[in-house]
Amino acid sequence: MEPHGVNLRYQSKRPVGAKILNRKTNLSMGKVHSFPGSSMKVGDFYSLDPRLIPKHIGIIMDGNRRWARGKGLKDGEGHRAGTENLKKVVDHCQKLGVKHLTVYALSTENWRKRAKEEVRGLFNLLVKIVKEKKEEYRLRGIKFFVLGNFQAFPRRVKRAIDEALKVVIKQERLKFNVALNYGGRDEMIRAIKQIIKDGIRPGEVDENLVNRYLDTNGQPDPELIIRTGGEIRLSNFLLWQLSYAELYFTDTFWPDFGPKKLEEAIKTYQDRQRRFGK
Repeated sequence: MEPHGVNLRYQSKRPVGAKILNRKTNLSMGKVHSFPGSSMKVGDFYSLDPRLIPKHIGIIMDGNRRWARGKGLKDGEGHRAGTENLKKVVDHCQKLGVKHLTVYALSTENWRKRAKEEVRGLFNLLVKIVKEKKEEYRLRGIKFFVLGNFQAFPRRVKRAIDEALKVVIKQERLKFNVALNYGGRDEMIRAIKQIIKDGIRPGEVDENLVNRYLDTNGQPDPELIIRTGGEIRLSNFLLWQLSYAELYFTDTFWPDFGPKKLEEAIKTYQDRQRRFGK
């Protein structure tokens, strides 16, 4: 089955597998177009309007194990392939001008319920990519950040994360958020507890105040949420922040969701009319 975008507010009338066209500007795949006020085109595979690139993209990276099992490989090979693909997606997001990228790497449920060997392998991959990319990302203006409670992790993992978080970026071009031991409900509970602890009066509580107590404090809400792997659910990811996000679900497993698939998702996002309740 071809990957496709699903919007829970409405279904596009475009048949699955049909050529993707922008209703307003009639952009088609593989052609270079000019945009009003800009002579540049963004995208290696699709002609994307640079003015409509989402500032914040969230990705639920699903399907590593099924990808591996479908090829007769061990689960760990799927996670390794997924990690290599993540590097490509981070690079491409920066190239396209995305300012914030949040990826769901390890949920509170994964952390507690997955086999110890698998979790240990995930920790090894995390430490490897953090150490490997720390200096490169500093030079490129990619700021590593963590959502969730990683203090429960083994000491070597915490140390590697702490070192990456301390890296100073002079000119930040992309905020790369990795959700680790993260759950949307847990995030809200932690925020509520801290609001109470700080003695905030009920009349003082509004959306802006709550935002300041969330892990994403200071960052814009995601405009596009992508889930790979064929499941059509949010799995406790950024529940507060995705109120007005466009949702895109694809059958493609995460290791195969490379730059071209990313552009396809963004192209679908650009084709939609965002009404915000109007």
